[in-house]
Amino acid sequence: MDRALNLPHARTARTASPVLGRLIRVFSLVRYRFFLYAGLLPYLLGAAFAYRATGHFAAALFWSGLLGIILAVIGVEAFNEYFDDRMGTDRVFNPQDIPPMSDLVLWTGVAGFAGAFGFGIYLALHAGWPVLVFAALGGMAAVFYVAPPIRWAYRGLGETMIALSYGPWMVLGSLYLLAHRLTGTAFAASLVPGLLIMALAVVNAIPDFHQDRLVGKRNLVVRLGRRRGVFLYLGLASTGLLIVPLGVVLGWFPPASLAALLALPWLVASARAARTTYNTPRLFIPAIRAIVTCYAVAVGLFTLAIALTAIVQVFMGSGL
Repeated sequence: MDRALNLPHARTARTASPVLGRLIRVFSLVRYRFFLYAGLLPYLLGAAFAYRATGHFAAALFWSGLLGIILAVIGVEAFNEYFDDRMGTDRVFNPQDIPPMSDLVLWTGVAGFAGAFGFGIYLALHAGWPVLVFAALGGMAAVFYVAPPIRWAYRGLGETMIALSYGPWMVLGSLYLLAHRLTGTAFAASLVPGLLIMALAVVNAIPDFHQDRLVGKRNLVVRLGRRRGVFLYLGLASTGLLIVPLGVVLGWFPPASLAALLALPWLVASARAARTTYNTPRLFIPAIRAIVTCYAVAVGLFTLAIALTAIVQVFMGSGL
């Protein structure tokens, strides 16, 4: 459960209200996560590198890919809500306060993934079979993040799957879709959102340490403990930011990319808050919110810098 995104639950399981409440909760989570980090920013980063490589914007493919990602994120959130409920993660300490999850949430997830798969087929027909490889990799990570039989999150692999899905797989998949090529520079850039979102996955598990441990969710925080989890997420986020100036020095990224370092104050704020509150879930929420803002600012400005630099280069090259 995401402490920073937690919403009130419905009070009864025998009317339509709990079903509606659960669905509203899922779609509220989708809006928040999608626009800040889950799909939009890594996808746009890949699109920026595609425009940088080709000087051409493939509008139909871009919007079709974006719609497919939206549907996939809906599937991810619905599955996470449903299977976490079935495992009892959210009801360990307050079993009477949260009604059982409706099967409608499960079918919402199935519909989301089915729609995303349909878009994947369409895009593969127009952009080539490698698009299906990226879609399949992301699908395996998304569907089985908490769903049986794999349950990545219960095996200590959930955070890695999140990093790969919303880092290299998303960025490179977007690049290939729109430019029909892959580059080492784009891979290096994909590590920025990948490491930062992995940090988000780790920091978000810290308040749920006891619940996750009791239901057998052996994520990295459960394996390492809360205190080491703080050091882990701060190390991941710091490394993600460090890649930007390193890439500028090596000539991979334009100097304007250094704007991403404007996110550093939020990383510092998160570290300060986490240092004394990691054992107190309610007091730890500011640390989570600060790292979310750090991600949004860093990846957003990084993507904007790549895109604007590419646009300037294209216009200068065309003599306009």
